[in-house]
Amino acid sequence: MSSEAEVPRVVEATAPCTHTTWPSHDVIESWLGDPDEDDGPGADTHVRTHDGAEARAASTRHLRDVLGRFASGVTVVTALSEGEPIGLTCQSFASVSLDPPLVLFVAARTSRAWPLIRASGTFCVNILADGQEDLSNTMASRGTDKYAGVDWTPSPRTGSPVLPGTVGFVDCTVHAVHAAGDHDVVIGRVVDLDACDGGRPLLFNRGAYTTVAD
Repeated sequence: MSSEAEVPRVVEATAPCTHTTWPSHDVIESWLGDPDEDDGPGADTHVRTHDGAEARAASTRHLRDVLGRFASGVTVVTALSEGEPIGLTCQSFASVSLDPPLVLFVAARTSRAWPLIRASGTFCVNILADGQEDLSNTMASRGTDKYAGVDWTPSPRTGSPVLPGTVGFVDCTVHAVHAAGDHDVVIGRVVDLDACDGGRPLLFNRGAYTTVAD
């Protein structure tokens, strides 16, 4: 989604306190790719008034704005690569099948962690809790030690990192990978899972972190 320190600009119509819940630029890049700079979610875009590259950029912005209205959970997908923990922040995660037990997540092909996760053949989806925004941003960052200060434990079945304070985890083997434009759809076969006492889930909606109401 490429500066690690960048935070998307808050449009004028946004509430003054909203910028405190915006994720890092790297989070947005990992979820949506790296489009041309825009005016932020909700910007007025009219594809028909542009030509060529401007039309494509406007279309991308409009796509982001509309799809951003769908509230989703936030996860961190983890694995071990040559014994070292790796991870990526992922908004696109879903259940696929109960029999056999299958789930999916969607990884950008520009991700540095995804090829290593694929090579490992296993992964663990950590479902983040409200208050874990910093962990989400860290796991989406580049050029930093993502696990510094994170007291993770290996999952019982695959050894992939289980992160503390989450609402649950789903441990998987890589079942299939399907190319989908500039992303890969990764199907995982569930080998273990558990709910954790992490409280309310961390959500993402309209360009900002949020959670469910009490």
